Amino acid sequence: MSFANTKATVYNDKVVRQFAIMTVVWGVVGMLVGVIIAAQLTWPQLNLGIPWLSYGRLRPLHTNAVIFAFGGCGLFATAYYVVQRTCQVRLFSDTLAAFTFWGWQLVILSAAISLPLGLTTGKEYAELEWPIDILITLVWVAFAVVFFGTVGTRRVKHIYVANWFYGAFIIAVALLHLVNSAALPVGPLTSYSAYAGVQDAMVQWWYGHNAVGFFLTAGFLGMMYYFVPKQAGRPVYSYRLSIVHFWALIFTYMWAGPHHLHYTALPDWAQSLGMVFSLILLAPSWGGMINGIMTLSGAWHKLRDDPILRFLIVSLSFYGMSTFEGPMMSIKTVNALSHYTDWTVGHVHSGALGWVGLVTMGSMYYLIPRLFGRKQMFSVKAIELHFWIATIGIVIYIASMWIAGVMQGLMWRAVNADGTLTYTFVESVKATFPFYVLRLIGGAIYLVGMLIMLWNVIKTATAGRSVTVEIPAVAAHA
Repeated sequence: MSFANTKATVYNDKVVRQFAIMTVVWGVVGMLVGVIIAAQLTWPQLNLGIPWLSYGRLRPLHTNAVIFAFGGCGLFATAYYVVQRTCQVRLFSDTLAAFTFWGWQLVILSAAISLPLGLTTGKEYAELEWPIDILITLVWVAFAVVFFGTVGTRRVKHIYVANWFYGAFIIAVALLHLVNSAALPVGPLTSYSAYAGVQDAMVQWWYGHNAVGFFLTAGFLGMMYYFVPKQAGRPVYSYRLSIVHFWALIFTYMWAGPHHLHYTALPDWAQSLGMVFSLILLAPSWGGMINGIMTLSGAWHKLRDDPILRFLIVSLSFYGMSTFEGPMMSIKTVNALSHYTDWTVGHVHSGALGWVGLVTMGSMYYLIPRLFGRKQMFSVKAIELHFWIATIGIVIYIASMWIAGVMQGLMWRAVNADGTLTYTFVESVKATFPFYVLRLIGGAIYLVGMLIMLWNVIKTATAGRSVTVEIPAVAAHA
């Protein structure tokens, strides 16, 4: 048998291993930068007067590292793993798959250099300048070719629902990136947006909210629909609900962006439309959460002694909580209190740390031992410890921000009998200080959990070996 034929009979797990390891590495880096800027907000003198270490430069580095480096590598790793197993065929192109790995790492390194230097478009979650945007586009096209090429050459007639979510995430993110990043280059690392004024804000938050909706939700729901049933050893609770969940979520999410622009120059009808679709979004979001959690029907006892399953199920609890809070905050009367406060920061991090973080960690704990020929991670006790540390860190973080946010909103709009403001802005900042200390403590605890995970992953990888997994000879249903 020729080498080419031998290669065709095994899955391409090399690229999955690479992305899985870098998920954990970038997770530590992203959370570390987050802890640094949380400390800077608590004690501003920690900026040290160094421009490229200032909060304004490091904050976009933190969001990009957590979303696109940690989250992105996790999505690449799991999408490549899941699409091969559910289609029972090797990745469509090994060369393009390798290009997506090295290209994505180059995007991340470029962000790590350019953002602290102040080279930014100033657009939330889309700060990277035009040469990096072009590289992102090339990597994303290669990702789409590999993923949909693999689905197109599948040996299983059925397309499992996880692949529907991964596919929608790839297509939607491509659309969002191309439209929002349209710009006129005026220098090697400088550009002007193709849009102006309120139109620019509208396009930006159509992108910004759907970066949450598709990059941070649809992609990770693909993860959930594969790894929860696998780890639980149970079929997904309702396959019909998963399809309803998919179409309802994909249609509704696209329209919710204007809720970021309440009480701005955006036309009032557009603000109201964003609010209405945000409220509708609660139904498909909770449908997905219920579908994932109820997959444990008949296997609830597994939660007692399976820390990986606990990561996955608790992540769904945070998903449900975040997708209840988001629609509530989109209601104009609630938004009048919450907008521009730390309540929004708490909401974002209940989704980012609780949903995205925990489901990614659980999926990596499932994947990594299998990729290195081991039955389980080097230390199951360390997974258990990581789960409790992460959960405690999240709760301290989000509770402190929720309380601080409501307090800020109430202080800012409190007026005396004569109509003058009761509190100065500085007084609200001073009152927020203890909550910033708590936020820092919560974030530091969460970072400790990531460091434990990194140690566990390194020990697992070095104790194991890279393995090749043969594709089943006869196709079966996923």
